[in-house]
Amino acid sequence: MYSPATATLEAPPLRRRGLRSPGAVVAESVDARWDLLMVCLAGHVLTGVGRVHQLFTVVGAVRPAIITGLAAIVLYVYDPLEERRFHHVVGPTTKLLLALTCWMVLCIPGALVAGNSFDLVFGSFVKTALMCALTAAAVRGVRDVERLALAYLAAATVYAGVVISRFDLGSGADWRLGHLYYYDANDLATFLVTAMPLGFYFIHAGRGLRTRAFAAVGLIVMTVSFVRTGSRGGFIALIAVALFIVARYSAIPLGRRVFVTAAVAAIVVGTASTQYWEQMGTIVSDTDYNRTDESGRLPIWGRGIGYMLENPLFGVGPNNFPTAEGTLSPYADRQQFGVGVRWNAAHNSYIQVGAELGIVGLALFVAFIASALVAAHRSRPPADAGEGPRDRRLQLSQVLTASLIGFVVGAVFLSLAYSDMLYTLVAMAIGMRKATLAAAPVEDVAPALALRLRRAR
Repeated sequence: MYSPATATLEAPPLRRRGLRSPGAVVAESVDARWDLLMVCLAGHVLTGVGRVHQLFTVVGAVRPAIITGLAAIVLYVYDPLEERRFHHVVGPTTKLLLALTCWMVLCIPGALVAGNSFDLVFGSFVKTALMCALTAAAVRGVRDVERLALAYLAAATVYAGVVISRFDLGSGADWRLGHLYYYDANDLATFLVTAMPLGFYFIHAGRGLRTRAFAAVGLIVMTVSFVRTGSRGGFIALIAVALFIVARYSAIPLGRRVFVTAAVAAIVVGTASTQYWEQMGTIVSDTDYNRTDESGRLPIWGRGIGYMLENPLFGVGPNNFPTAEGTLSPYADRQQFGVGVRWNAAHNSYIQVGAELGIVGLALFVAFIASALVAAHRSRPPADAGEGPRDRRLQLSQVLTASLIGFVVGAVFLSLAYSDMLYTLVAMAIGMRKATLAAAPVEDVAPALALRLRRAR
């Protein structure tokens, strides 16, 4: 029997749609159809992650990011569904998100430039964290997770398609993509890598031929755009995702996942230029600028670790890593002699957080990502679920894990600690875990929780 007391662990209630024949009731799950809240959240994914309003000026004129975000908040507050109550997503990941947000606030007073930190925390990150939690809470079931994943895939496909159509590759030093609309080439590569597993999922499990065809086209477009970025960090992230899919994507036969992975590899090989492979060959080179130049990644990472150790509790403050480079680095004194110094970004999300939020902030950030990976991994359906639902939930949990792995690896080379990209993926992982628990029988959950449910019944 369905009741609010058992709503978090029992299958969602069925709704009556109509009659197939006299006396026959056609039932559908509570998330069988799109509703206005999911439309707004999908729109927010397209704007917050896909930046479609910056790709098309006519879209940006109506401020869609603000409209979809505010509309989603209002719709959620007045939504009567028990499945959407926030207490269903209160768990390790959301608690760590709250703790990370609060710690960022505590780091503001001691920041090198408090205004920089205030602008990031209250002008951007609080909204990002709020939308992450709201998105997870708004999920009614597995279909809603699929809708969010499809919006994420569409965002990456559209961005990749626009880049291919509007930016030509040059020769010599200009052989790869340069300045884009919002993401730089390296950021875009990681974004595309996180979306590729979702394309893989919809090719195999899409609900309808059009969805599968769109996913196939999207995967091709993203792969071509990915090659044009010439990103070495993205290349490493792609290898990590491919290895996970081949070795751990157990929901479909090995032959199929090897075939799709090989198809992506063939597109990379077929579209990559000589300069691309020369660029990839410098990953382990001792003469690469990332090792030898003071503005290369390894020297920056070393200085970033130094900022963290010099300010172990609160760091240099959110959004202040470039300020630390310009004021605290060994090269900062040059400025008094009129010699310019680059105020570099961290080029590593973990060092970025450690330097800006201290050791405690870094621990919270890493634990937050780890808990999201655990949530995605534990979103496996119970053994006695029907084969169709079980396979779909198993596949979705595994591709979300793959997408998070793509971000985890790509973030080693990029400053993406506060990006919507990460928190949207985490929201889907939390929502997937919630949807799986909602469909599980009491016997499949933790003993203490199962006992409470039996008493409630």
